[in-house]
Amino acid sequence: MLKVGLTGNIAAGKSSVVRTWRSLGAVVVDADELARRAVEPGTPGLRSIAEAWGPGVLDASGALDRAALRRIVFADPEARARLEAIVHPAVRALRDEEYRRAEAAGAPLVVADIPLLFEVGMVEEFDAVVLVDAPEEERLRRLVADRGLDPEEARGMIAAQMPAELKRARADLVIDNSGTPDALEARAREAWAELERREEAGRG
Repeated sequence: MLKVGLTGNIAAGKSSVVRTWRSLGAVVVDADELARRAVEPGTPGLRSIAEAWGPGVLDASGALDRAALRRIVFADPEARARLEAIVHPAVRALRDEEYRRAEAAGAPLVVADIPLLFEVGMVEEFDAVVLVDAPEEERLRRLVADRGLDPEEARGMIAAQMPAELKRARADLVIDNSGTPDALEARAREAWAELERREEAGRG
């Protein structure tokens, strides 16, 4: 089974690629979804977070108060590292479980959708890494026009991520999203066909 890592900086169009690939039959493991599952009520992850920062990070129902936790870790790198040490192993275990399920179902390819794949040093875990990219000014425009963000806030979010040119240099495939939605879909389909070819070649 070919393991594919899919990533892209904010507003690059990764979600659109995921939709296209799913329409082509892709099994996609979503890192954000796994991160949510890792801290659901009753999980060891949520218990560890509550032990680390107290009941103030839980809402009235006992679920994680994401806004409260975000305020704590955003301003404190040490707290952020502590949170990652709790959440990342739990997410990894869930991801491995999804891989086993996909393999048991006979999936030739599995895609891990990981926004911060390069930042967290996961490149070597995949047979192929695909980057969705768009020019920075276009991504800024999308954040402001489509998501309603303040321009300064949008610039800060872009600046907080690893520059796309560094990611391009390390990606196996780059899907360029500087054009129309139709052009992006066509490129996503081309990339999927290439991944299928690689999987077939690996079997051969």
